[in-house]
Amino acid sequence: MLVVESISKTFNPGGVNERIALQEISLHLKPGEVVTIIGGNGAGKSTLLNAVAGVVPVDRGRIILDGQEIHCQREHIRAGCIGRVFQDPMMGTAASMTIEENLSLAMRRGKPKKLRRGVTRKERQHFKDRLELLDLGLEDRLTTKVGLLSGGQRQALTLLMATIAMPRLLLLDEHTAALDPKTAEKVLQLSRTIVEENKLTTMMVTHNMEQALSFGDRTLMLHDGKILLDLGGSRRKKTTVSDLLAMFEKASGKVLGNDRMLLN
Repeated sequence: MLVVESISKTFNPGGVNERIALQEISLHLKPGEVVTIIGGNGAGKSTLLNAVAGVVPVDRGRIILDGQEIHCQREHIRAGCIGRVFQDPMMGTAASMTIEENLSLAMRRGKPKKLRRGVTRKERQHFKDRLELLDLGLEDRLTTKVGLLSGGQRQALTLLMATIAMPRLLLLDEHTAALDPKTAEKVLQLSRTIVEENKLTTMMVTHNMEQALSFGDRTLMLHDGKILLDLGGSRRKKTTVSDLLAMFEKASGKVLGNDRMLLN
């Protein structure tokens, strides 16, 4: 389904600020597989998602989605088949547009542009049905400007927008990190429900080790731009947060010093 083949990325090569972000990363996701990605600051987590999404070009390697090479495609082309939710609830939506206008744009992502009505009656009903799943009362606020929503409401809407057109790949980039604990748990549960019901192939970056071990099918740990650990199946089910820390220290020879990860 998704094949990441020996991709590398270096920022500011040859300069004083040179930083190797990805080193020969290879990864294979089967259809419907859900992978969580964890690692310290600067490990390469977001860079990996940015490379897959087309935000940053890779220096070497290939990225293949459903048999098609996409590493040379621009970001807006890949957006037609890749949904993404960012850490910042303000990203991914147009604040000055209404809820139904944002959902309408999301429905048309990647499709040919043509003259037509803004939102049809059938689409409006579909939006209401989907919004009801969020249990936030947004189904009765279709004409509300998105900029008036709370951070949690906006992030839940962004999640719905990213998945409403059934993308071939969903990227979740620490999408609960900026929310309060109660809202974060609700958005995470919504993510789990949408991903499982629609069998969406998903990559989720998180700093929360418990989330990394409980969400999805596999857990990857990145360090210095490399995949240090790849846990799945029964081994992952038996792994605790303490085990994960011990595995990291054994594989890297270092103690994980990321406070955000240790406190979660």
